[in-house]
Amino acid sequence: MSASHNLSIGIDFGTSNTVVAVADSRGHVEALTFDHGGERLKVYVTALCFWDERHGNGLRTQVEGGPWAIEQFLEGLDPHRFIQSFKTFAASATFQETRIFRDRYRFEDLLSTFLRTLVRHGGARLDWAVPNVVIGRPVQFAGYNPDDDLAMQRYRAAFGKLGADHARYVYEPVGAAFFYARQLNHDSTVLVADFGGGTSDFSIMRFSRQDGVLRAEPLGHSGIGIAGDAFDYRIVDHVVSPRLGKGGLYRSMGKTLSIPNHYYANFARWNHLAMMKSSGDLKELRELARAALEPEPLEKFIDIIEYDLGFALYRAVSATKVALSRHEETEFRFKGESVDIKARITRADFEGWIAEDVKRIAGTVDEALANSGVSASEIDKVFLTGGTSFVPAIRRLFVERFGEERLTSADQFESIAYGLALIGQSPDPGRWAVGGGV
Repeated sequence: MSASHNLSIGIDFGTSNTVVAVADSRGHVEALTFDHGGERLKVYVTALCFWDERHGNGLRTQVEGGPWAIEQFLEGLDPHRFIQSFKTFAASATFQETRIFRDRYRFEDLLSTFLRTLVRHGGARLDWAVPNVVIGRPVQFAGYNPDDDLAMQRYRAAFGKLGADHARYVYEPVGAAFFYARQLNHDSTVLVADFGGGTSDFSIMRFSRQDGVLRAEPLGHSGIGIAGDAFDYRIVDHVVSPRLGKGGLYRSMGKTLSIPNHYYANFARWNHLAMMKSSGDLKELRELARAALEPEPLEKFIDIIEYDLGFALYRAVSATKVALSRHEETEFRFKGESVDIKARITRADFEGWIAEDVKRIAGTVDEALANSGVSASEIDKVFLTGGTSFVPAIRRLFVERFGEERLTSADQFESIAYGLALIGQSPDPGRWAVGGGV
């Protein structure tokens, strides 16, 4: 057997970032790295940029992923389409396809295209032929009325195109639990809280060691489609959207009507904002602007779509959220084309905006406890992973339920992928597969 067939691959395909880890039979695990701009990156941004280049008398569509997609998008030298957070489409039956220049892309086409860019930049270590490829999936997919079976069908189709149709699919927090369990030296019942961009997932696991071998027993899982992107939306909804025409009025057939809110709901999912340029929404917004009592705010909204300012807006909102985790008050600032928005935001404001989201997350934690038959007092450790775990209101939720002394965390990006790769080296990796494993 070749050395590569002693390896296992763990893939954490995330809403915002993707990480790939490789483990060997000795339990050594490391992340796949990407050389970009003189840096060695372990995180591959979940983004795609398509652009047209002229070849002879015709046009040919080119594509890049990860940090190269962002680089191409920011250069903006050719007509392009930039797509981010497309994982949120996975379980949506209403999303069938999107047109990119002359071609139509289904979700599985976007995912397989993204993975091909990752393989191209990741080098030879990413060998889909290894027997154990373990791919993370949420406990609960994001989106309205998510279809779990549809999402897994799409995952299998995308990875199958690359030769990984033998892959196993494992709950993402279970991967994080395996990563954390390596440091355990005594029997423990562990709650893993994994906060991604689109979903918050929870798993309760019991770990023990027998004759030096780590053994794990899953006790219960739960998940909800509320996480970092939902918190971003609260900032947009209270600070940005009112300055882009939300709540405004327009005239139609002699009546004065409110501008429909559904255009602003697209800010709840960054992936939808990226699609508005080709969905017909842009044309409708232009018609609304002509009929609006105050057209200027809508014209600014149109500029955000037309000039692909969604990514810059996303970064400004994300930076504000991070700042509010460190400070009691910060200034939000976004500027591009005709749009110039700034506002002071306090942590108290932000916590008021996300209060209902935090309440629903708390209910999902309670659901995991109920599913496992374990009380909060029986949890030995709580392992937090994901950037949203730094939000003070979220951390306070866990402190109040479990106590500060039981909380722990590790690398916010790599833990899931590392754990998934380690599951591939476990005695029975198929035991952990759900919704499409083999």
